[in-house]
Amino acid sequence: MKRNFLKIIPLGGLGEVGRNMMLLEWKGEILILDMGFRLPEEDMPGVDYIIPNVEYLKDKKDKILGVIFTHGHYDHIGAVPYLMPKLWRPELVFFASPLTRGIILKRQEDFPDQPKLQIKEVYDRSRIKIGPFSVEFVKMNHNIPDNFGLFIGTPLGNIFHTSDFKFDKNPVNDNPTDFKRLREIAKRKIFLLMSDSTDAEEEGHSLSESEISKNLEEIIKNAKGRVIAATFASLINRIQQIISISEKYGRKVAIEGYSMRTNVEIAKRLGYVRADPKTFILTKQIANLPDQKITILCTGAQGEAEAVLMRVATKEHPFIKLKKGDTVIFSSSVIPGNERTVQIMKDEILKQGAEVFHYKMMDIHAGGHAKKEELKKMIKIMKPKFFMPIHGQYSMLVEHSKIAKSLGMKEERIIVAENGDIINLTKKKAWMEKKKVPANYVMVDGLGIGDVGEVVLRDRKMLAKDGIFVVIAVVDRQTGKVKTSPDIISRGFVYLRESKDLLREVRKKVIAIVHSATGSGRVVNWAYVKSEIKEKIGEFLFAKTQRRPMVLPVVIEV
Repeated sequence: MKRNFLKIIPLGGLGEVGRNMMLLEWKGEILILDMGFRLPEEDMPGVDYIIPNVEYLKDKKDKILGVIFTHGHYDHIGAVPYLMPKLWRPELVFFASPLTRGIILKRQEDFPDQPKLQIKEVYDRSRIKIGPFSVEFVKMNHNIPDNFGLFIGTPLGNIFHTSDFKFDKNPVNDNPTDFKRLREIAKRKIFLLMSDSTDAEEEGHSLSESEISKNLEEIIKNAKGRVIAATFASLINRIQQIISISEKYGRKVAIEGYSMRTNVEIAKRLGYVRADPKTFILTKQIANLPDQKITILCTGAQGEAEAVLMRVATKEHPFIKLKKGDTVIFSSSVIPGNERTVQIMKDEILKQGAEVFHYKMMDIHAGGHAKKEELKKMIKIMKPKFFMPIHGQYSMLVEHSKIAKSLGMKEERIIVAENGDIINLTKKKAWMEKKKVPANYVMVDGLGIGDVGEVVLRDRKMLAKDGIFVVIAVVDRQTGKVKTSPDIISRGFVYLRESKDLLREVRKKVIAIVHSATGSGRVVNWAYVKSEIKEKIGEFLFAKTQRRPMVLPVVIEV
């Protein structure tokens, strides 16, 4: 008799921060948890986003029972418009909180060819039955409202998926963690705990939002001129804090940045951002008010090239010009890889006479993720039979597994997995299959999804590093001779006007290579000629300059 296994297949979010997507599979029926993207790495020029690879689901569309979203951050919902062309069918049902639903549907409007999604609203304590799975939604503190942990009943046992979370006893515009509820859930016996690992390497306890609020108030109260506060567009709680403090000190608030304006409008409509309508002004109206009566809330704390704060810093914004007396607040931590860009932007802001506050100077940003003490507490409360760290770089997952071991969990009951692993669970044991499912990066570049691969990235990096060198030779078809001196186009390699000797030698070599290949009157293999030009000119240029530009030979027969 064949035993039934619960399969867990992470397609993103393990061994990385972002791109979260998880599959639960029972007897071929699949429940999807989240569909997020992540931002590109520094060595991915031109790439907009990285999304999960859903090749495994290609011939299983009819087996997908539904998609559940934990919360509205893009690393959990951002891949939806890119994956829908592959996974959507009219019967496919999505489940999300009102805020998460609003953000997803608003974003879908930016993709006019998208199918109309059937998203059912769920709330704290909502329960749904979907195939062999039952799901109960459990409110968890994060830094966006409507964030849900998931209590998932399966034929094998109960799973608790924490979502991104932290334990905050004094949150702002939110209720504190309901420990009583978590203990009641634990009494139902947790077979598997899947827990957020993003801050597993951080000692202690996460900062409370109330502490952040106090510090933000101190800065805004003492600001002599305009306050320009930059944060993530999805940090709804922080946005509400800054609006409330600004109102308290008689400041009008201008919201600047498309994504932030969109999210604030959705949050206002749903009651997650509360303010007097008269508080808000258009950015172009700031010139009509005294500086000490203005707060500008904007995107760009990560130094993104097109975001508002960078355009302000580089003097490209049409309405906001920095001046002495301005106070600029960076109310978010810096995503690894962005440090240099953010530093350059800060320097530009300081040069223009503004004062800068950031999270390393004082606590004006709290992450939304549990640190070691909170992670320990979660494991102690749930007392799971099996434990699986999720959401984080591999080192974070390993550190989280060590926390579980320190609390007495046996190693064979701890599952440290990577994207693409197939984890099988029975009532007594967990193991990984030797085979994996495809989980490599799928890159989004403009309208292209997946058409940028390693070869394209390698070419882009080469172009960025050493430039391009195009050689154009016009050849007489009958004689096989080069008709005129070859043309050369150089971009990012050498300045033509100052490298005349080098270019003269290149032209001689090109003519020699062509004449060598066409001299005997035999049929000419032009592909071979181009290959010879590319290889030999490449070697020559490296010998002369120690640089390797991309050499592109063009041979035109006339």
